[in-house]
Amino acid sequence: MPEVIFNGPAGRLEGRYHPAKSKSAPCAIILHPHPQVGGTMNNQVVYRLYYMFAARNFAVLRFNFRGVGRSQGYFDHGIGELSDAAGALDWLQSLHPEAPFCWISGFSFGAWIGMQLLMRRPEAAGFISVAPPANLYDFSFLAPCPTSGIIVSGSEDRVVPAKDTNALVDKLKTQKGITVTHTVLDGANHFFENNLDQLEETCGTYLDKRLGEPHIR
Repeated sequence: MPEVIFNGPAGRLEGRYHPAKSKSAPCAIILHPHPQVGGTMNNQVVYRLYYMFAARNFAVLRFNFRGVGRSQGYFDHGIGELSDAAGALDWLQSLHPEAPFCWISGFSFGAWIGMQLLMRRPEAAGFISVAPPANLYDFSFLAPCPTSGIIVSGSEDRVVPAKDTNALVDKLKTQKGITVTHTVLDGANHFFENNLDQLEETCGTYLDKRLGEPHIR
């Protein structure tokens, strides 16, 4: 789990990078929760997703948005953070130019940033969106959503009401050519504090299924 510092649009960004054994391995990036409420790349959901991808031989990067940890810059209400994410994925892909595809994952605020990044990256084969804050941010840019993926939420989420998550999922499910899976973990809150193993298993099972599909091999 090498510590890395790389150049971002507002200065240096701090990350953790898991290299892949194969030059032709796929890439994955994990985006953390809101910086102004304690979100960092060491969040347990981010950490679990990072190792889930690493266990499946992905080249994986998690990093701190601008102004978090040793990352330079200041919070920019999502605009700069999207630029950070794009720059981080560029950096990761520069190390793996033969990667056949990438996956984009994020938790809460990071899920919102990740879905925006998804719209900009045609090489993205899928997404994992954990507790997307559909009540706090506008997701109307997903028109249409460019690839299939999974949204995971908790039945006891008091930050993002179920009706808002369901409305987002229903909207995405009307789009042709993609499949959006929605899994609700019973008893889980917004932070999945007592459900991390279940969350990792759910996402891992979904990823394994998708990796077995011929069109993304």
